[in-house]
Amino acid sequence: MLLRHLVLLQFRADTAPEVLNALLADFAALPSKIPGISALEWGQNNSIEGLDKGFSHCFLLSFVDAAARDAYLPHPEHQALVARLKAQLADVLVLDYYPQG
Repeated sequence: MLLRHLVLLQFRADTAPEVLNALLADFAALPSKIPGISALEWGQNNSIEGLDKGFSHCFLLSFVDAAARDAYLPHPEHQALVARLKAQLADVLVLDYYPQG
């Protein structure tokens, strides 16, 4: 069953634009490097509601099943990105869910 992996990122205020752009590109490239990711979409917050709590970027990965997600988490490409992201993040929020309806 398809599994979604939602990642919300809040970057530090001092993250340089070129560093941010490189991290976003690296995240977007994960499906070409890690098997089991069936889709990835991402974007930058543009809500006018003011409820983002400082989270500026969202990534939604779809995995073919929970086993694919479980293989993704410790995958060296993912772990390398996580290490680079940690240096630039103020906060992160991750939710996994099975789509309903």
